[in-house]
Amino acid sequence: MLRIAVPNKGSLAETASEMLHEAGYTGRRDPKDLHVIDPQNEVEFFYLRPKDIATYVGSGALDVGITGRDLLLDARMPGAREIEALGFAGSTFRFAAPTGTFSELAHLEGKRIATSYPGLVDAFLDERGIAVDLVPLDGAVESAVRLGVADAVADVVETGTTLRQAGLEVFGPPILQSEAVLISGPTDADGTETLLRRLRGVLVARRYVLVDYDLPAALIDDAVALAPGIESPTISPLRDAEWVAVRVMVARTSVNQIMDSLYAIGARAILVTAIHNARL
Repeated sequence: MLRIAVPNKGSLAETASEMLHEAGYTGRRDPKDLHVIDPQNEVEFFYLRPKDIATYVGSGALDVGITGRDLLLDARMPGAREIEALGFAGSTFRFAAPTGTFSELAHLEGKRIATSYPGLVDAFLDERGIAVDLVPLDGAVESAVRLGVADAVADVVETGTTLRQAGLEVFGPPILQSEAVLISGPTDADGTETLLRRLRGVLVARRYVLVDYDLPAALIDDAVALAPGIESPTISPLRDAEWVAVRVMVARTSVNQIMDSLYAIGARAILVTAIHNARL
């Protein structure tokens, strides 16, 4: 059986479980369950702290897992590797310090940096030849400067509101653009390809919709230019030889603009259908 590590709580847990359910797997029903077997799909789920998943997978104790790219890099486990980005739980890591104190990374040399991700920050600065004194903290690092335990912080930045409230401003390049990822261990286990194919199908279903419409046959080239699809649209004849029926996959984020454009050139009976899953 394929052994899969799944976040048991936090921002990754709910969406990760939803994706696996949409991919056809049967996970836990009780949030207290830490181990669930899905015999129909020949997988075992182990529900673990997100920070520990890279360690279990990288050591070979488990085959694959879902965690954050930030947590994967912070663990610094040589055997763990990212095999697919999963498109949720996006975040950006930045340095921040009191307004006006630092403007570039070189200014951090010899300073105290508070962070919840010491492995990630250490690797980033080590690649750039900058030596600092890391102050590991478990959350709420924005208070570290005010309380005198650090000169700057390295943390997740969303809107920047929390940092500004603490009198801090970001500087330097982003440390990392993170999101949820599927990771694998040192060897490719049986069942990994099936899991990967299913999760990719879920990603397609979340990102695309099907658009069906009728169109004068003479306008096919114009319509295909507006909505070319993944490979190409499906075009079928109608009873009226001067018209055709078209089906095409369109990015969910741009579907309304494309519908407006298709209608403007003469398409009619435009319908949008959700995709529940896919294999491309």
